[in-house]
Amino acid sequence: MMPAESELRTVHTKGTAFQEDKEGSETSKACRVSKDLDPPSSPDEFPEGGLAAWATAFGAFLIQFCGFGYTASFGVYQDFYTQHYLTNETSSAISWIGSTNAFLIMTVGIMSGSLHDRGYFYHLMIAGSFLQGFCLFMLSLSKPDQYYQIFFSQGLGLGIALGLLYIPSVAVISHHFRRRHMLVMAFVTTGSPLGAIIHPIMLNNLLNGPVGFANGVRASAGLISSFLLTACLCMRTRLDPPATPVNYIVVARKCIRDVPFVLLIVGGFIFQISFYYPLFFFQLDSIKHGMIGMSSLASVVVLGVLYGYFSGLRFGVLIGTPISGALLTSSYTWWIPGLFSGNSRRVQSNQLHDRSLHWLVP
Repeated sequence: MMPAESELRTVHTKGTAFQEDKEGSETSKACRVSKDLDPPSSPDEFPEGGLAAWATAFGAFLIQFCGFGYTASFGVYQDFYTQHYLTNETSSAISWIGSTNAFLIMTVGIMSGSLHDRGYFYHLMIAGSFLQGFCLFMLSLSKPDQYYQIFFSQGLGLGIALGLLYIPSVAVISHHFRRRHMLVMAFVTTGSPLGAIIHPIMLNNLLNGPVGFANGVRASAGLISSFLLTACLCMRTRLDPPATPVNYIVVARKCIRDVPFVLLIVGGFIFQISFYYPLFFFQLDSIKHGMIGMSSLASVVVLGVLYGYFSGLRFGVLIGTPISGALLTSSYTWWIPGLFSGNSRRVQSNQLHDRSLHWLVP
């Protein structure tokens, strides 16, 4: 009896162990399937889509539309100020308004980028949006031949506002996208050229129409304020700020020792000296001399495509258009600033050529 009972207990124990192993295996498989179906919870896992992600991308698109898209339309203001509103000022002095605006977008971006890394994204969006709307409404209150009023509102104030918005609105895209990051950035950056199309058409019809300067600028400010409010409501962060802030002084010291990087900066700076000359003075030139070679829609499209293709980085703009305006003189001698801009582009291309040789030669 004893051997039989012992054998029976052994068989029963093995059966129980086999059943427990089977149940454990099924439970493990179920947990694995459930884990695969759950949404990503780790900060290292990017959603690559969803309502919050695409709403943030749309908000960044609106920021670009109201940012560089509006700055690129300064040619309308340049023409209006030169002929009607600031007739006592030279073209060079007027271009300082637009060039200061564009320069501050990148310069203030150094500070706003650092604040974004420290978790102040929403503060920057709200402050920049409010300041941009406020400065545009202040611009509508400026009086004719009061250069300082326009310079402070449109040159300094608007430039600082755009600088607070630009870098954070681009950086927040990396919170939601990694694999599709370049595709989404391509969508976001289309806001700038779209704004550069819409704003000049709107401003030309408002400033040079029965509405006038004050009400025309207010209408433009209302449109931009509504877009910025929509952008603030759409954009959301997802990642926490880094525990250890980046030491930008150490990074700058390393970059200064990188010769190809320094050549890139020098070439980009020289390039930007000539970049905004057509944007600021093309409309004024067309009114003074007519659209040379622009007799059809196709020729206008070809010019826009070629200029857009050969355009690139943005810096060095602070001094480029004032120099071009000074070379223009009150006689509107257009070939002199055109030659200056063309030579600047040539020097920049040589800098890029030297940089590429430095990378190729070990």
